Amino acid sequence: MRQSSALDILKTGQNVFLTGSAGSGKTYTLNQYIDYLRARRVPVAVTASTGIAATHMNGTTIHSWSGIGIKDELSDRDLTTLSRKQFLADRLKDTAVLVIDEISMLHAKQLNLVSQVLKHVRKNDKAFGGIQVVVAGDFFQLPPIGSKGETNREKFAFMSEAWLDAKFHICYLSEQHRQVSEAANGGLDLDDILNQIRRQEVTFESIAALEATFDQNVDIKRTRLYTHNLNVNSINDKELAALEGEMMRFTATSTGDSKLVETLKKTVRTQDDLVLKVGAKVMFIKNNTELGVSNGTMGELIGFAAVKIDDSKDSSDDLIEDDDDSAESETDKNVKGKGKKAIKEKAKKPTTQKMPVVRLNSGREVIAEPEEWIIEDETGDVLASYEQVPLCLAWAITIHKSQGMTLDAAEIDLSRTFELGQGYVALSRLKSLAGLQLLGMNDMSLQLDPLARGADKRFLVLSEEADANYAMLDEESMTQAHEKFILKSGGTLSKSVIDAYATLQKKRREQQQAQIYKKQKLGNQVSDKSDSTLLATRVLLEESLSIAEISQARQLSQSTIMRHIADLKSQDPSLACDHLRPEDEVMTAVGNAYVAIKVANNPNDFNDDGSIKLRPIFDHLKQSIDYNAIRLALIFITP
Repeated sequence: MRQSSALDILKTGQNVFLTGSAGSGKTYTLNQYIDYLRARRVPVAVTASTGIAATHMNGTTIHSWSGIGIKDELSDRDLTTLSRKQFLADRLKDTAVLVIDEISMLHAKQLNLVSQVLKHVRKNDKAFGGIQVVVAGDFFQLPPIGSKGETNREKFAFMSEAWLDAKFHICYLSEQHRQVSEAANGGLDLDDILNQIRRQEVTFESIAALEATFDQNVDIKRTRLYTHNLNVNSINDKELAALEGEMMRFTATSTGDSKLVETLKKTVRTQDDLVLKVGAKVMFIKNNTELGVSNGTMGELIGFAAVKIDDSKDSSDDLIEDDDDSAESETDKNVKGKGKKAIKEKAKKPTTQKMPVVRLNSGREVIAEPEEWIIEDETGDVLASYEQVPLCLAWAITIHKSQGMTLDAAEIDLSRTFELGQGYVALSRLKSLAGLQLLGMNDMSLQLDPLARGADKRFLVLSEEADANYAMLDEESMTQAHEKFILKSGGTLSKSVIDAYATLQKKRREQQQAQIYKKQKLGNQVSDKSDSTLLATRVLLEESLSIAEISQARQLSQSTIMRHIADLKSQDPSLACDHLRPEDEVMTAVGNAYVAIKVANNPNDFNDDGSIKLRPIFDHLKQSIDYNAIRLALIFITP
């Protein structure tokens, strides 16, 4: 099915499973549909099965959005508790379209829970509470993590009750936008080989073509993909040790619930203790539109630049303690464990730190500054955070960690393949055979899960049927179906509104390009992350965007955006943010609580900078107003 046909089906409001081989344009098609909905003011929730996948879509995890967290089952009491959380209930009730990307990595139990919560909160027994659900992914990717002893039949989302209940229309994309055709040069096309693997009909010619790459000289900047961490760590450690020069150490900081922190660490492709040297081959592990890098962008570390680090955390929230994230020398390490005096002495050190300068494979040079990964609850409060320089050593990485990447060149070893689908995932990262050096294979290397294979055959048939059925509709009937869904979802067909959205999107793209250009200009001057990130938030704020919209545009948590607004407001009292001002009754309640706590003057109620913590205000109001509303009110109350 072509992308245009899939978009036509999506616009009718039917539940859709968008699938296709690697590089077929699933994410691109989703983004096209999301923009279409937002331009018409249809409330759409953009989520993904993992935090890393969510960054690709500028969204959040489905676990956070739905309120299910890390649970595998919900009792009636749990459902009642969730429905009483006003912020969560409003979000679920207001949503007209739910997008879940990388569905292959979402456990069947969790998809059932999402539908269960939506049905309960929306008081609607239809699948997922009656809203349109769009799931996207490829079940030939590696399966979701499950309990010990669970089979893939128990884990795959398409085996869940919610999947059957939803009656998904299947859109199987057939166009290829990653692999480069080599047929014109007389060679075998990598896309053909991948499709043979998908059909489990790999020819001797294809195997010979793969084996022939063993002696192929690929780009020196190649990525090495291995099945086991042991091989990866051994190669990276050996290569790093061979480099001369100063060794710089960057230590991660984490806050919040320990179990949630561990969950974050499993999705973050870095180390608690990151050691780097000039000359190291590195990879970015998080999207950053301001830098113009994405998860999987490769490069070489060429030096360390002095950077002014914004190490101020959300001081208004006493649930999360502050930590300083920096390049940690051996002297810094010795400070640890010597009591509060030593910690205070360290805190007085200048906030200017040396950060890695990376020359990307494209030739651009960027500074890698600390990034934060977070897990939020349904009100936007941070439950756990993990902060580290967003790099990992990348002479070699595991195949598991390569999911979602596009590579120009790779050295791949499949001789110790232990899981069905590993070979397919590894090979599908590449654009062409010209970029492949395959060191070895075993009997399992090109095999796929039989259940996924059977499902894929059925998906192909259903997609062809859907394509044929919708092709019979004339243009007028299709347009009417599209407009009917928009109006049913509370959207608008106003041309002026749609045109205004297009203009805003163009302006945002221009601003992003300006930010990228600014970041590219590296010199001897100190880079001030705080100023640039506040400026980016201010630009969006002046367009009267909501907290949620700014959060999505900036790929930052809502609590971080509110901290930016508080800083901007303190710098400029005339800041254009009145559209965010809470209702008068909220302002009055928070103001009274603020005064009462200030008068009581309990030291435990104040942060080190003299500001009042959120918790005492929240408790004083007997939890009648959520944390985000309190944060916003304080922005307008405090000088």
